Amino acid sequence: MTPLLKQIEEQARALSSEDRARLAESMLEPLQPLNAEIEAAWSEEIEDRVSAFDRGEMASQDGDDVFAEARQSLP
Repeated sequence: MTPLLKQIEEQARALSSEDRARLAESMLEPLQPLNAEIEAAWSEEIEDRVSAFDRGEMASQDGDDVFAEARQSLP
């Protein structure tokens, strides 16, 4: 491992979990070819879910509660 890479890794480890996840995603994105069909399907799914929520057909949960539950399930 180069000294620069080691320094970057140390700095990345000092980030919050959320920021590390964003960094990892942004670093992996160029390595994975974008599949237009998958992206289109996800866009459609998002629109369907938002519409269902707007019509009152889908319940919501407080984001803080969702993240607290997720943190509790981590080892």
